[in-house]
Amino acid sequence: QVQLVESGGGLVQPGGSLRLSCVASGSIFSITAMGWYRQAPGKQRELVASITSGGSTNYAGSVKGRFTISRDNAKNTVYLQMNSLKAEDTAVYYCNTRPSWATSTGGGSWGQGTQVTVSS
Repeated sequence: QVQLVESGGGLVQPGGSLRLSCVASGSIFSITAMGWYRQAPGKQRELVASITSGGSTNYAGSVKGRFTISRDNAKNTVYLQMNSLKAEDTAVYYCNTRPSWATSTGGGSWGQGTQVTVSS
C-alpha cells in the first residue's frame, strides 16, 4: 500500500502563492498517475489537478491557469504550485494515486492532508 505524506500548506494572503509537496512510498510511483484534491469545510472532496506517468496534466476549471501540478519521479514526489490564491481555495489538500475525474476518488489510502488557508 502506498503511503502519502503531504506538506507545504499554511496561511497566505489573497493573491499569494504556495507550493505543496506529496511524497509517496513505493517503487511504482513513476508509473502511477497522481492527483491533488481538496476538501473545504462542509463540502465534498474534489479533484483539482492530475498528472499522468508521462506528465500530461489536467485541471479543474476553478484552478486552471493558477495551479500547476508537476512530478519528480526520482524523488517520488508530486507538487502543486498554487498562484493567485483566493479565499475559496481554503481547504485541506490531499494527494492520491490513480485520480478519477468522474468520481473525485483516488486509488490509495488518504494521508493527513495539508491545510491551506487564504485570508487577509
